[in-house]
Amino acid sequence: MRVRLKGDAICTLLLLVALCSLLYSQLEHLVPVGNKEPTQKKPSGTSKIFSDARASWRLMPAEATAPRPPVTPTIRRTEVANKKVQTTTAPPLTDSAFNFKRYLLNKDNRNFNILINQPKKCRKIPGGPFLLIAIKSVVEDFDRREIVRKTWGREGLVNGEQIQRVFLLGTPKNRTVLATWETLVHQESQAYRDILLWDFVDTFFNLTLKEIHFLNWAAEFCHNVKFIFKGDADVFVNVENIVDFLERHDPTEDLFVGDIIYNARPIRVRKSKYYIPETMYGLSIYPAYAGGGGFLLSSRTMRKLSRACREVELFPIDDVFLGMCLQRINLKPVLHEGFKTFGIVKPSAAPHLQTFDPCFYKDLMVVHSLKVAEIWLMWNLLHSPHLSCTQKKQVKKPFQWKKKAQPTTQASPLG
Repeated sequence: MRVRLKGDAICTLLLLVALCSLLYSQLEHLVPVGNKEPTQKKPSGTSKIFSDARASWRLMPAEATAPRPPVTPTIRRTEVANKKVQTTTAPPLTDSAFNFKRYLLNKDNRNFNILINQPKKCRKIPGGPFLLIAIKSVVEDFDRREIVRKTWGREGLVNGEQIQRVFLLGTPKNRTVLATWETLVHQESQAYRDILLWDFVDTFFNLTLKEIHFLNWAAEFCHNVKFIFKGDADVFVNVENIVDFLERHDPTEDLFVGDIIYNARPIRVRKSKYYIPETMYGLSIYPAYAGGGGFLLSSRTMRKLSRACREVELFPIDDVFLGMCLQRINLKPVLHEGFKTFGIVKPSAAPHLQTFDPCFYKDLMVVHSLKVAEIWLMWNLLHSPHLSCTQKKQVKKPFQWKKKAQPTTQASPLG
């Protein structure tokens, strides 16, 4: 009888142990683990200032959260359940999911401090530079800035005219993770003296802020410039052709030239990068504006636009906003066929020509959407002493550039 009781007690004890183990394992799954903060590994390669700058930036996490800016162009991906929005852990959406409500609440914040300035950029040139090249860029794109400096964006004399250069930057979205970005940009500024950095987050929908801050800067620190070329870092610019064109114009008169887009309609498709709701812009057609790959303006027009931009309500698409400012000063922009802000399409009447032939670029001014290597190659091909474009291949009939159908939306994504 005792053996039997002892055996029952042992079985009961084993069952209790198994039950406790099962309960413990279940409790482990129920305990929240979201409060544990993962240890972030420091990115490698950040000690080198120039040659490894882009590599070190690319090694850093892409979905890091930044301090909330006055104008935030992106929102976190939302999960809608029972009409409740959860935004705790989801990664951010692309710019097409722009938070218009937040933008409208903060759109009057248009005055941001300049963190890196070049106040003597134009003053050190007696009489002022003939042409100021202003290029939109972002902190991470050091390689694009460097190729511009070494090719078409060189400072100095071109056809006897003085050229100066600046790059327009805002702060990066993931600046809390890019621990060395400030050091890198300041080192770059000390080396080249061509960086303008403002204290707003550099995003697609904040390009309007870059537009108005540059115009204000130019009116204050570069008022003695004759002309300005403003464009993207992914364009190829034939500066010699631009100088030749501008020498036939008076900087004291109004001038605004580029690839002008007429009768463009606001995009109402929510998935589009350029989506604009009717509550923000109720008209059916935008005013005429220049494709953002690049455009020219005179000193007089620059000063008038800097004043108009303070009076026109901010709009999240910078090219259209500048068109609104042109409309405000009653100035019609001039279309020039040498500005190819949508790239080059080979004419069907000239099948012998290749779109990357340097003779194809020789008579153009601006070609948009080129890679870094393509910009470098085209520059060297065009400036080769062995280049000859005098011998034309025989064709049945001459060709002419046909005016491409104007797009129905904004045409200058961040390059």
